[in-house]
Amino acid sequence: ACRVVAARGRLMDALAGGGVMVAVEASEEEVSPYLTEGVSVAAVNAPGSVVVSGEAGAVQGVVERFAGLGRRTRSLAVSHAFHSVLMEPMLEEFRRVVEGVSFGPARLSVVSTLSGGVAGAEFSTPEYWVRQVREAVRFADAVEWLAGEGVSTFLEVGPDAALSPMAVRCLDDQACVVPFQRREQDETVTALRALAELFVHGTPVDWTKTLPGAPSRQVPLPTYAFQHERYWPAAVTGMGGGADFGLDAAFWDVVEREDPEELSRVLAVAGDASLGEVVPALASWRRGRRERFEVDGWRYRAVWRPAPVGPSAEQRLSGRWLAVIPAGTAEQADIREVLAALSAAGAEVVPVEVGADADRN
Repeated sequence: ACRVVAARGRLMDALAGGGVMVAVEASEEEVSPYLTEGVSVAAVNAPGSVVVSGEAGAVQGVVERFAGLGRRTRSLAVSHAFHSVLMEPMLEEFRRVVEGVSFGPARLSVVSTLSGGVAGAEFSTPEYWVRQVREAVRFADAVEWLAGEGVSTFLEVGPDAALSPMAVRCLDDQACVVPFQRREQDETVTALRALAELFVHGTPVDWTKTLPGAPSRQVPLPTYAFQHERYWPAAVTGMGGGADFGLDAAFWDVVEREDPEELSRVLAVAGDASLGEVVPALASWRRGRRERFEVDGWRYRAVWRPAPVGPSAEQRLSGRWLAVIPAGTAEQADIREVLAALSAAGAEVVPVEVGADADRN
């Protein structure tokens, strides 16, 4: 592997310069009709995002066409026009180097950016690595293939987050894309942050190996909601326990007092009624009480309480007070006294006259 990497770098460095690479906001299908012998698609990075590479003049012709359509373009800072026709002078010598290397079968599945799918037996052939120098990098195809197989977590291992933004554009909102490092940030902190993000998205992390010597005690996180405050209205409970006691208290008070006349009145039966008459009466009384109890639970009641008014700050009124008065009564003495008292207590009084035929709407 070291021989292949070294030979590839040496041969590329020996190539003549003069080529350029430009990122273009366009799909491969849109760009392909305008490619000539001197320009190639070097990379398919994301939907609507490709890189064209090759001779400066040929590349410029493609770039100007799409720039004229309002598409974004960006020149890349590169030493050579990689994955283009300008790589061809090194291919034969590179082939000879690769043919002198022994290949073994891959022990892990590899998704190839040359084909955009799982690499097969061709991955262990010299021809595959020669093609990899010249042909386009199909990064978007590889990411989309993984997503189609159910992969939803992606970790970029490299010196910076160069590929993560492109991967995000290939995936839906549920995917987790994490760069292991970021340029000009503390390496250890960035790596731990990446592992933590993977962990909270469901990826197992062996923290005992990640942080050897650190305390192994796990601290459980608080459950939602952290403040333990309930905002939903409390539902009316069923007819059991304390509800039964409150509902039937009056009835059982009559029974305990052994007052047959009152019991006859409560059940609405004659004083000499038989058991056959009393039981249906009890059932009817019970149903009626239950219905009234449940309806009472739906009601609300406005309660008016006197507000203490005095010279202290705590007893002063504040804010705007809406005074609803009958229409045509604003000049009556009693109305004027009430409004004046509110104002003297510190309220900003806004009188609203309402006619006798007005309703709540």
